[in-house]
Amino acid sequence: MTVSSTPIIGQIAWLLGWLMTGIFWIISQMGIPNVGLSIIIFTVIILMAMMPLQIKQQRFSKLSNIMQPEIQKIQKRYKGKTDQISQQKQMDEINAVYAKYGVSQMGSCIQLLIQMPILFGLYQVIYKIPGYIRPIYNHINVIATNSAFKKDFAEFVKNTANSTLTKNYSTGSTKHIIDAVYGLSTSQWASLMKTASGTSYEATLKSVHSYVHRATYFVGLNISDSPWQIIKTAVTQRQGMWLLMLIAAVMIPFLAWLTQWLNVKLMPQPKKAEGNDTAAQMQNSMQSMNLFMPLMSAFFCMTLPVGVGIYWFMSAGVRCIQQVFINRRLDQETEEDIIRQAQEKADRKRAKKGLPPQQIAEAAHISTRSIERTEPQAVRPSGRKNMKSKQLEEGSMESYSTKEARPGSLASKANMVKTFDEKHGGRNDDDVYRRYKK
Repeated sequence: MTVSSTPIIGQIAWLLGWLMTGIFWIISQMGIPNVGLSIIIFTVIILMAMMPLQIKQQRFSKLSNIMQPEIQKIQKRYKGKTDQISQQKQMDEINAVYAKYGVSQMGSCIQLLIQMPILFGLYQVIYKIPGYIRPIYNHINVIATNSAFKKDFAEFVKNTANSTLTKNYSTGSTKHIIDAVYGLSTSQWASLMKTASGTSYEATLKSVHSYVHRATYFVGLNISDSPWQIIKTAVTQRQGMWLLMLIAAVMIPFLAWLTQWLNVKLMPQPKKAEGNDTAAQMQNSMQSMNLFMPLMSAFFCMTLPVGVGIYWFMSAGVRCIQQVFINRRLDQETEEDIIRQAQEKADRKRAKKGLPPQQIAEAAHISTRSIERTEPQAVRPSGRKNMKSKQLEEGSMESYSTKEARPGSLASKANMVKTFDEKHGGRNDDDVYRRYKK
């Protein structure tokens, strides 16, 4: 069967495919070779392995809520100022807030960038089972390489005129025949078996069908069928246990909606943004999306194969359980603990670059002083008091008293004053100021 050839995603899907094959082989040895069960175990293992990334992302979200009031103050102060200087000052002050708390604005994005290729690779494995689970591939390959079957199957695909079947069949190569055979719905299998009656490959096709049926049926549903197909068949034909099949088919999209909705409710909610600024508009859009996404999940799982639906509601269900434990863990951490951990992590990263942590912390402290000001511009020192204040902020008079001062410079005059004061028992500030003016 065809597999993903997308860079990075294809390689990740290949690795995940080996894991899926291992799971299927283990449960096959236990006498239950079932793809649906394999998907459930596979989903749990992958999401448990990704749990540390979820914890980091949730901690970043909680830290963002702590920073939000300060960031909103900055945004409010610069609201309506579109000139380049004001925009740059706003960005600098916001960056200073992030630096003060020891986090990066790209923190959550990096975690999502790590998770997204894994999730896409995971979807490829679920959607293209025979390409990644070798036992299923090997069983279907037996009939797919039969020349008589290949000829008859091409005619069968043409007469069936089903868009999904035609897409899977594609070029008619062996791997595309495997795609098409695995993707056959229950009704299509029945039609194919009638077509094969009396042929030389009938016994082989029956053996393949028996194995595929056992491997791809989960709680009475063919995981290649969509719930919508199953519902239509159950309602129109009303054969056998049609009512149970109808209920099982309806439960797939319903569970997808329910687990997705619970997942949204369990997620930490950001603090409400004030005013009608961009942040508030984005927050309102996010809330609307949180209500809309569970409904979209139900729609997708109604129209996509049951196997995808199983993965969808299982992954959301596992995330709900994880979120309960993550919430309990984060609730035990105070805001001070979260800030301290973030700052310590930032210090370790900066220390690798050769920058002492205490200098970073002091720089962040000084940079964020301007946040509490009424106006975003710094006050230039003027006069005697401002000169003394500036000297104290930059390290006091010692910063000017260097033996390597250039003759005639301010630093050299400061050295002369200091030497004079040491010899004559010191002078008051007026004397020092007059000497600096000279």
